[in-house]
Amino acid sequence: MVPKTHLQCILFLLSLLYTTCRLEMESDFDKWVSWNMKSHQRKTILENKRSGLDLKLQQAESNKTILTVSKDGGADFNTINEAINSISPHNTRRVVVSIAPGVYREKVVIPESLPFVTFLGNANDQPTISANDTSSVTRSDGTTLKTFNSATVAVNASYFIAINIIFENNASYLESKVEQAVALRISGNKSAFYNCSFYGVQDTLYDHKGIHYFKNCFIQGSTDFIFGYGRTLYENCTLNSVTKNVTSITAQKRSNSSLDSGFSFKNCNVTGSGHVYLGRPWGEYSRVVYSYTFMDTIVLPKGWDESWGDQKRNMTVYYGEYKCSGPGSNLSKRVPWARMLTDEEAQLFIGIDFIQGDTWLISP
Repeated sequence: MVPKTHLQCILFLLSLLYTTCRLEMESDFDKWVSWNMKSHQRKTILENKRSGLDLKLQQAESNKTILTVSKDGGADFNTINEAINSISPHNTRRVVVSIAPGVYREKVVIPESLPFVTFLGNANDQPTISANDTSSVTRSDGTTLKTFNSATVAVNASYFIAINIIFENNASYLESKVEQAVALRISGNKSAFYNCSFYGVQDTLYDHKGIHYFKNCFIQGSTDFIFGYGRTLYENCTLNSVTKNVTSITAQKRSNSSLDSGFSFKNCNVTGSGHVYLGRPWGEYSRVVYSYTFMDTIVLPKGWDESWGDQKRNMTVYYGEYKCSGPGSNLSKRVPWARMLTDEEAQLFIGIDFIQGDTWLISP
């Protein structure tokens, strides 16, 4: 028979051994949990880096909601403005406003506090947003709208997307007088337009500021019908002139050499009526590049307009062409300060890197 004191010692040693083993097991388990948590965090960070999208956009896209609009009823709202007004300020999720076919005669302003809004139309029967304000329209306080506020649709918010939408300013004009009348003003950052159309005469598309992307779009106008400070890539777009005389397609306003802005047109078509210049320097350091673009006979041999009134701008603007085609692409009579880009120079303008697209562009 084992003495009582010996039995107590054995039990104490067994208890101590159990406790020690348990602590070691718990420590190993904690280490395993900690390792897995850190591994998951590293994996998430790597996935986010690989995806390239900024975190706010990733979060917004993972939590979408849909609002429907139909002018004929049977939807959440009858007007686009009603749908916009229903969105909570400082929205953090993607709100898709699905717009039924038809003509919506309303002016729409998307405030800066409503990012992540998408206008979605039917590809086979695109809805039209239409108004007819011009820069000279007088408001109730006696002031005029000016160009900035003449827009049918004004987007001040970032991360805006439009798919299969027609933007129109159908202001009527006398033959002797054409005014600024904007169809779309885009002032928000990181915004994209797919399969959209823009109709106007003077100042159709106000590419005001920010980085933007237009793909498979149709842009029609007469004078300076694409203008602004934006840094924008236009890909597979049609630029259609309706002028009866001589005009300029672009008026890009890069006002100093440190401003990272400019328009890049890649795989586009320049067509329509009248005679056109590819651009004229609204800003002293205006920057516009056309690459792989078809230019019809309407493009004047000089290519670029030098009649803004300040000959010094010819020395500071950056107007370039690269591997364009068509009868209007002949470079032999271009203005002497136009640039015929090398392969290396063109690379800066022909990819989505020009607009940092890997951080914000998503499939429509």
